[in-house]
Amino acid sequence: MSSQETPRRPTIADVAREAGVATSTASVVFSGKANVAAATRERVLAAAADLGYAGPDPRAASLRRGRSGIVAVVLEGHLRAAFLDPVTTAMMDGLTDGLADLSAGILLMRDEPGEEGAAITHAPVDAFVLIGCSGRTKASLEVVVGRGLPVVVIEGDAGGEIPRITLDNVAASADVARHVHDLGHRDVALVTLPLDSERERAAVSPERIANATVDVTVHRLEGMRQVFPDAPAISASGSLIDEGVLVGRMLLTDPATRPTAVLAQSDLLAVGVIRAAEELGLRVPEDLSVAGFDGIEVDGLGGLTLTTSVQPAVEKGRAAGEQVARMLGGEPGMTQHLTCVFRAGTTTGPVPR
Repeated sequence: MSSQETPRRPTIADVAREAGVATSTASVVFSGKANVAAATRERVLAAAADLGYAGPDPRAASLRRGRSGIVAVVLEGHLRAAFLDPVTTAMMDGLTDGLADLSAGILLMRDEPGEEGAAITHAPVDAFVLIGCSGRTKASLEVVVGRGLPVVVIEGDAGGEIPRITLDNVAASADVARHVHDLGHRDVALVTLPLDSERERAAVSPERIANATVDVTVHRLEGMRQVFPDAPAISASGSLIDEGVLVGRMLLTDPATRPTAVLAQSDLLAVGVIRAAEELGLRVPEDLSVAGFDGIEVDGLGGLTLTTSVQPAVEKGRAAGEQVARMLGGEPGMTQHLTCVFRAGTTTGPVPR
């Protein structure tokens, strides 16, 4: 063999020959699927160590199963922005738990349909989990369904028979709004998540709602407006504290139009609104009540506890992983509906006198 050639990878057959056992016996030692006499097992492992055999080639196992051992998770927008949100992190933890029995790896992908040779069309994966189902994500869904691969959608209108993991966004948002209403507030403003893939920071008009493609935003807004039908709303460009600060300044700077309470569609946005209020010398909740949605742990609130709706983010991810595992095991996937729990904090109080 010349110095330019790559050394041949030892095989299980080489190990069996070296140990003086059948290839099937050596294979069982590494798979752990049956008991082997201790002396035989030690002989096989010693032979493997001498030959530099580290175990079965995972690529070969994948080919035999017809699988890659990888589940793709598709998120819209930049991945770095997605993981600034603790909800996404918790959801991914749950997804990993749900896939534990498969020993599957997770491939994170941006939602970029329509591009020539887009990764979602060709990625060597066994299944897909789509987070949200906006207009762009629905295009990706069509590609995945066309590939005939199992797919689960978390919080989005997948249509057809696609298994979904849903949340009671309408009812949960209405619970938060009702709490603020019961405190006596009538002059209320709303801060929403993005309405579509344009992620525009702007006033929410009936036309924008009619053309909205992000179901979570639309549903949470529907719940808020069950209680405050005429409340003005501004859409943020993402679930970020900095976005909450920017929108908060838009809502709070002019005393003549300043609301007595702000309802935000995420806790990060709510924290941003509180910071904007503090910049302007307003006290929360004495001068302004603020509520959020998600129930995450948030730094920077001092001694305050955010009024919010606590969503089961980990359970949401775990449920998606379990449905993927079901489908890869040959069973039909099922839609699961999860619910939030209202939590009254100290960021909301009676209307200022």
